[in-house]
Amino acid sequence: MNKLFTALLTLIVFCFASVNAQHYVGGDISLLPEYEKSGAVYKDVNGTIIPDLLPWLKNQGMNAMRVRLFVNPKKYQELHKNDTGSDTKYDPNACQDLEYITPICKKIVDNGMDLMLDFHYSDTWADPAKQWTPIDWENLSDEQLYQKIYDYTKETLETLKSQGIVPAFIQPGNEISYGMLWGKLGSAESSLKKVYMNNNANWDRFGKLLSQAIKACREVCPEAKIVIHTERTAQLDVEKYFYDKMKEMNIDYDIIGLSYYPYFHGKINVLDSSLSMLEANYPEKNIMIVETGYSYAWEVPGTDKPVDYPYTSAGQNQFATALVNTLEKHSSVDGLFWWWMEYNAYSTSLSGWYNAPLFDSRDGKALPALTTICSFSKSSGVTELPADNSTIPTLWYNLQGQPVAAPDAHSAPGIYVSRDKKIIIR
Repeated sequence: MNKLFTALLTLIVFCFASVNAQHYVGGDISLLPEYEKSGAVYKDVNGTIIPDLLPWLKNQGMNAMRVRLFVNPKKYQELHKNDTGSDTKYDPNACQDLEYITPICKKIVDNGMDLMLDFHYSDTWADPAKQWTPIDWENLSDEQLYQKIYDYTKETLETLKSQGIVPAFIQPGNEISYGMLWGKLGSAESSLKKVYMNNNANWDRFGKLLSQAIKACREVCPEAKIVIHTERTAQLDVEKYFYDKMKEMNIDYDIIGLSYYPYFHGKINVLDSSLSMLEANYPEKNIMIVETGYSYAWEVPGTDKPVDYPYTSAGQNQFATALVNTLEKHSSVDGLFWWWMEYNAYSTSLSGWYNAPLFDSRDGKALPALTTICSFSKSSGVTELPADNSTIPTLWYNLQGQPVAAPDAHSAPGIYVSRDKKIIIR
């Protein structure tokens, strides 16, 4: 009897540990220093000025922030400052070298938040269409690159660590579905590496680069979780092929990181299908949405997918609600990061425009979607069934992870779990 009781108690503890798993919510705030320097005024939803944004965000429920890192963006700027082509034109938003990010990373960890460090391994944006080798690395052989990516990653992390900055999450590469470090922009060799990764030699090269970067991460920051970040959320066959190759090559990582933008990838059911596929095939991995966003006004330029919500503040919040509800259906998902959430040109002389942050550049106010995504980080507590269940959230699960109707007095005895509470029915 004692053994049976112990086994049952262990099962209950395990179940509670599972449903209480930490959720991480935040955003990529890599340009916050620029906005603060330019005098951006951030306000809460009621219009009250926020004196210091990071502590306020933590108080709202955000507990992690993402920062991107380029190798030598100043050299890229100097080389391409007069270029007009979309592939080579310098973007001042891609300015984050190690010197730039150190203060903002320090502020993140000093405010008790977890840091996700996003290595781009380029002097400019690295994404599916652009994975150009840093200018100072262009003439290195593949063997030299394997050593260089290890040395650079290790030296970067050691420098940050010496300042008391230890990332909780590290991305060795940004949106790397088609590899990284292709070579010099425009070279014949790089065009070959840009081709879809169905070439065994490309996979072998890519695997060695990843493994060397991760080796450095494990040595310097052994507690950090490694995130492998892709963006083929709408192409399940490509996405599965990629992570199958990660398993085949024995890549040592912890978290599948995804980009999901409905106006690029499709409606919320597309994400739902992607998450279900990943959970079914890689049950040992956690999953994070490391980039997402939705416009609060006007269409985002260059988008081509139909969307379910208007481009308004309310529409953005509808998307955020649907996103949180979808993520809560998937027990493997433990992270949600909003892209460029800190964009705010209000009261500044900054040029340009971005439609999908979490602050309204017309008045500096926080948008309702900010509060909504913060709900994903809220911890759960056990409560008794309330007399009136009209305020109970609609998404409920039993301890087997099965969706159930909202519990009421007629529900079977047991423990029921939702976003921010658990209910015991005796």
